[in-house]
Amino acid sequence: MTFTGGTAAALARLRADGDTPVDISRVPAREAAERELSDPRYHENDPNLLQRGLDRFWEWLDDLFGAASGATPGGVLGLVVIVLVAAALVAALWWRLGTPHRTPGSTGDSLFADGPRTARDHRTAAARHASAGRWNEAVQERMRAIVRSLEERTLLEPRPGRTADEAASEAGRSLPSHADDLRLAARAFDDVTYGGRTADEPAYRRVEALDTALERTRPTLDTASTGTPA
Repeated sequence: MTFTGGTAAALARLRADGDTPVDISRVPAREAAERELSDPRYHENDPNLLQRGLDRFWEWLDDLFGAASGATPGGVLGLVVIVLVAAALVAALWWRLGTPHRTPGSTGDSLFADGPRTARDHRTAAARHASAGRWNEAVQERMRAIVRSLEERTLLEPRPGRTADEAASEAGRSLPSHADDLRLAARAFDDVTYGGRTADEPAYRRVEALDTALERTRPTLDTASTGTPA
């Protein structure tokens, strides 16, 4: 039987004085070798726990990739093409839909976040942003002006925490001829506020025109509306 490395060193320690080795059986030899190899100096260059974990991870990933490429038409090249197509689809959806919207009514989605101001104050702020080309802020302030004006006319009951979507839905019941435009204005507000979109001048002008039209529109009250006409 042949021993190498630490096993040979262990047997060397068991030799008697002189050149004649001690004749030992298999089990004691193995135990002696195990004791010798447990010496810390034989493990100074062993990888640490993190390195071993990373090695296992890369081995698993390599096996997974190999299995996937074997099951994909075209092998590795086919798998790469599929991954690239999937990435392109995700990018296209992200560009088309923008950052996912938060659920209306969740914390932080309130239409008014900076305290009570009049409709006139919001219109003034919107005009100031528009003159500077800050269309996102202009759209936001003009939508706030619309909702505040409806509250001032008692077509909407003032309610803390109301979202743009909720305001548009409630106002559409007493102003049915503008219900669709109200929903579009609320959507524009949500897009620039929560959706990561960028507004432009035409988007702002549409909200501005809606604000002007609503000022000239007499409400149609029904059992679903709140308040009374101004």
